[in-house]
Amino acid sequence: MARAPSTPKITRTLKDLRRHIARYRKAGETVALVPTMGALHDGHLTLVRTAKQKAQRAVVSIFVNPTQFAPNEDLARYPRDEAGDLAKLATVGADLVWAPSPDEMYGANFATRIEVEGAARGLEGAFRPHHFAGVATVCCKLFSQATPDVAIFGEKDYQQLCVIRQMVRDLNLPLAIHGVATVREKDGLARSSRNAYLSADERAAAPTLSVAIRTVAVQVADGTKQAAAIKAATKALERAGFGPIDYIAVADAETLDRWDPKSGRPGRVLVAARLGTTRLIDNVPVPRRKA
Repeated sequence: MARAPSTPKITRTLKDLRRHIARYRKAGETVALVPTMGALHDGHLTLVRTAKQKAQRAVVSIFVNPTQFAPNEDLARYPRDEAGDLAKLATVGADLVWAPSPDEMYGANFATRIEVEGAARGLEGAFRPHHFAGVATVCCKLFSQATPDVAIFGEKDYQQLCVIRQMVRDLNLPLAIHGVATVREKDGLARSSRNAYLSADERAAAPTLSVAIRTVAVQVADGTKQAAAIKAATKALERAGFGPIDYIAVADAETLDRWDPKSGRPGRVLVAARLGTTRLIDNVPVPRRKA
């Protein structure tokens, strides 16, 4: 009879986390870190599966980071399900869960944060100006705490991935950053913890978001003017009940500056829009033109 998957160990203090990491290192094992805010879904589990491929030990952090939420955002109602998260992580072989309290993560009189520019400018950075400083600071702390060889992030939060890669390059941090393609529902909606906020009618309309940006990506790859493609996509989203639409942008896939179709560089279409009270984000690559 097959053995039931074992629940991963959970640690809540930095001292205990470092004890586990030291044991892995003493055994000569490599470590992959998957940073999450919990409320795990199959997208997160795909990241853990990738972590198990990239290293001998997979450490998953579960921490709803207060410093990346503005006062008017959804920190208090952000979904939390630690017991469910642990059960899911057992099915994919996670070795260790790092689940500190805010006090353990930041401590008394915490007064340092990382300011990021470059890829953090515009898009989410324009609508949530506090956000990426909070993300970069907590990720830098997680990297220092768990000392991973590689950290695994999803492409669903594409600007975040670009910002973290830039921070690691700029600060010469000793780890690799690996991005994993967005995991989607059968109807194309990107998996997200915030999808739980959607009503039944909103959930039925939500796949329009991915359809709209895929259409933009194909159109601009075929030579349609970006402004025209974005205008048509905006109208399609509004007809489906989205609004306000914070942005639809065609950006350079690395710098997130405006994409020049003549540059030969890869492009990315990114969107953020509200459906009811829920703010959804998504992105897709611009297809390469055939020679």
